[in-house]
Amino acid sequence: MPILGPRLVVAGTHSGVGKTTVTTGLLAALRAAGHRPTAAKVGPDFIDPGYHALACGRPPRNLDAWLCGAAAIGPLAARAGNGADVLVVEGVMGMFDGAADGTPSSTADVARILDAPVVLVVDAEAMAGSVAAVVHGFATLDPAVRLAGVVLNRVASDGHEAMLREAIAPTGIAVLGALRRDDRLVWRDRHLGLVPVAEDPASVVQSVAALAVAVSERIDLRAVLALAEAAPRRAVEPVAVPSPAPTVRVAVAAGRAFTFTYADTLDALRAGGAEVVAFDPLADERLPDPLDGLIVGGGFPEVHAARLAGNEPLLAAVRHAVAAGVPTWAECGGLLWLTRSVDGRAMAGIVPASARMTDQLTLGYREATVTVASPLGPAGTRLRAHEFHYATVDPPGDALDLRSRFGQGRAGFAGPTLLASFLHHHPGGDPSVVAAFLAACRTGRSRLRASRASGTAGKG
Repeated sequence: MPILGPRLVVAGTHSGVGKTTVTTGLLAALRAAGHRPTAAKVGPDFIDPGYHALACGRPPRNLDAWLCGAAAIGPLAARAGNGADVLVVEGVMGMFDGAADGTPSSTADVARILDAPVVLVVDAEAMAGSVAAVVHGFATLDPAVRLAGVVLNRVASDGHEAMLREAIAPTGIAVLGALRRDDRLVWRDRHLGLVPVAEDPASVVQSVAALAVAVSERIDLRAVLALAEAAPRRAVEPVAVPSPAPTVRVAVAAGRAFTFTYADTLDALRAGGAEVVAFDPLADERLPDPLDGLIVGGGFPEVHAARLAGNEPLLAAVRHAVAAGVPTWAECGGLLWLTRSVDGRAMAGIVPASARMTDQLTLGYREATVTVASPLGPAGTRLRAHEFHYATVDPPGDALDLRSRFGQGRAGFAGPTLLASFLHHHPGGDPSVVAAFLAACRTGRSRLRASRASGTAGKG
């Protein structure tokens, strides 16, 4: 059985405190010191794990207890840690912040499930003695969560650091290090958070290298490793994946415009018998051939709308593939790419709607029921998912019944060979949706080959 080995969770007092900076820096510094670190991110985030992957050289991973269920977190963490000597898990928001419906989902919940020590990142820029109250509160609120150390961020000077350390000392919580304010360690932001690594890799590589040096100088890596080593070893169930089946070829959008596809989704596709073939909608003028299925995940198509619209040969190829019945699954940015237009720029025109960017953020977990048959299964298929976007489509569609703590509604587009919506799905806890999609690909492959043999492909 898989074993949970050395591990720790990097939490924060609130969003924007520097969790990604500290986690990425630890990974890069540990790797530079000859260790084999790996990482995972609490929650549904796509961007932060990209920074982790660059720093440690391993695939990005997510541990989302709401999307996957608490029982899947241990197995997913074991898979993330396989072959590494330490797993560093970056938290989400503040340590105790989670889903509005109370379902386990917070950083504290994941730390508790993994029985992992927690390192708390504190933004100390405008703090002195009061830092002790903050650390004491986080350490004592939930005795089942083991706050084992603190990293101070944005510290002004040696004198400021000494003052903070002196204040924290009576709490008995170790100060593992203190990072100075440093503009070199500030990464570019965009409307959904950090700019994805794939869009500016050279700049990010330089920042991560500088961060590794800063962390090596300012954080006690030996103490951090000792905390991780103290986590009890634990056997977990292996990750459930679809059974291997006859091979199908699935094209998955990638490149700078479409960076939001979970590594666990790719794993589930491969475990289900798929050959995953990446293509770049910004550069490739043709879809991979042969093709049995098409997945277009999220990203920032709105940022690259001019280039996407200019790639008319690929847009025509996508229209032809969907018309021919190739099972197609589009999430968020993928939905935008399939609409008639994004902010007035022509897209694939497959989904009968137009998209535009707004100032209104749509964010949250969703329980979704697909109301018609689709490549994900028959009418009534249910899935847990997440929304995070500033876009809107008109009309919004009505193929999915969406429920959250704050209400319900209808949205999305679906048919026998197409599902396109703003929802992001993670298969870590339930790969049955991916299995259904692959079954549709196998069925469609047989039908398409029969059609080609009779000379009727693409007609009707």
